[in-house]
Amino acid sequence: MPQQAIVSADRAVGASEWIKGQRENMLSLLADIVNIDSGSFDKPGVARVFRRLEAFFLGQGLQVSPHFVDGVEAAISVTVNAGSTVGRPVLLMGHCDTVFPEGEAARRPFRIEGGRAYGPGVADMKSGIVMNAFLLAALAHSAEPAPEVTGLFTCDEEIGSPLSKSVIEPFARKAGFVFNAEPGRPSGNVVTGRKGGVFFGVEIEGKAAHSGANFAEGISAISELAHKVVALDALTDLDKGVTVNVGLVSGGLSVNTSAPSAKAAIDLRIFDLDQRESLVGRIRCICDKSFIQGTRSTLNITGEFRPFVPTPQSQQLFELYQAELGALGHKAEGEFSGGCADSGVTSSLGAITLCGTGPVGGKFHTTDEYCEVDTIVPRGLAVLHTIARLPHARW
Repeated sequence: MPQQAIVSADRAVGASEWIKGQRENMLSLLADIVNIDSGSFDKPGVARVFRRLEAFFLGQGLQVSPHFVDGVEAAISVTVNAGSTVGRPVLLMGHCDTVFPEGEAARRPFRIEGGRAYGPGVADMKSGIVMNAFLLAALAHSAEPAPEVTGLFTCDEEIGSPLSKSVIEPFARKAGFVFNAEPGRPSGNVVTGRKGGVFFGVEIEGKAAHSGANFAEGISAISELAHKVVALDALTDLDKGVTVNVGLVSGGLSVNTSAPSAKAAIDLRIFDLDQRESLVGRIRCICDKSFIQGTRSTLNITGEFRPFVPTPQSQQLFELYQAELGALGHKAEGEFSGGCADSGVTSSLGAITLCGTGPVGGKFHTTDEYCEVDTIVPRGLAVLHTIARLPHARW
C-alpha cells in the first residue's frame, strides 16, 4: 500500500469528525506494522513496531515514553490531556507482538481482499493498535473537554506478558477505565469476561542406559512424564470451567536409549483466583511426585494471566459502549472468552475494564487471520464517544 501522509487533527474539527476521515491513513499505518515481524520472542522486531508507532506520534506532536524491564523495551506509552480534571483517567491498551515466526511477514504481506485485511497479526491485534493510536491523536488535537487518556503498547502479551505486566500494573492502578483493543469477535461482540491462565514448564531428569543391553539400569524421564500427563489431564473439570492442557512435550536421546530427560509445557485455565490457588497446588503435587523411582522433576511458572471477572461497573461500561456502537449502526453483545488477555491484569487491580474493543476480526493465530476493514473507524468512534460519556455517568 502506498505511503500516505498522516494529517494532524485540526482543533476546529472535533475528534469524531477527524477520525471519520482517517480510514485510508489507518490502513496505511496498519500495512506498515503488519509487514514487520514481531513475534513475542523477537524483541528487535517488536521494537521496530514501537519505532513505527513513535514516528506516527511524533508526526502528531505527541511525546512517546519508553518503558524498559531488565534492559528490554517492554512497552511505550503516550498520554494526552495529562492532568485533566474531566472525569477519571482512561487507559487504552494493546500488544504489538504476534504468535508468528520470523519471515512470516515476507511470506504473507498485508493485503486487502473482499473488504478484509490479511497478514500476520492483522486482527490480533495490530488493527487495535492502529485504532488506539489514531484515537490518541484525535483526542490530543481536539479542543473538546476530555479525560486524561494514556495509550500503552506492550511487547509480549502472547506469552503471558512476563516483561510488560510490571509496566501495565502502575497504569492500571491509576486508571479509572480501561479499553483493551483486542479484536472484536467475528460476530462483532466485545469481551466482558475472560478466564485466567497459568503456564508452566516441567523438566524431568532420568538416567540413560542402552535399551537393549542395559535396560534395567535406565530410568526413563519420558515414562515419568507420561504418568504426569495422565494425572494432569484428570484435573480438567469442564463443569467448573477448569482445563489443564499439556500442549508441548519433548525428551529422549535416541530410540535405543532410555530417556535421560524430558520436558513439557502445561496450560491451566480457571475462572477465578480461588481456583488458581487450589489448581496450582495440585499441579505442583503431581509434578513433584516421582511416579518412577529415581526421577527428579522441576516445575516453574513461565507466565500468567489473571482472570477478567465481570462486575456491575464493567457491565455498565459495556452498556455505554454498546449504546454508542449501536448509534453508529453496529451491534455488539458481551461475550465471555476462554482466552486470556491483559484485561485480566487491569480488572484485577480495580480498573473498570472492557475488552475486545478493537476492529472485528477472526481466525486469530492462523494463516487465515483477517480484519474487517470497515469496522476500524466505527469501533474507534464507539470508544471515543464512550470516553466522552464517562465523566457524566454515575459509577
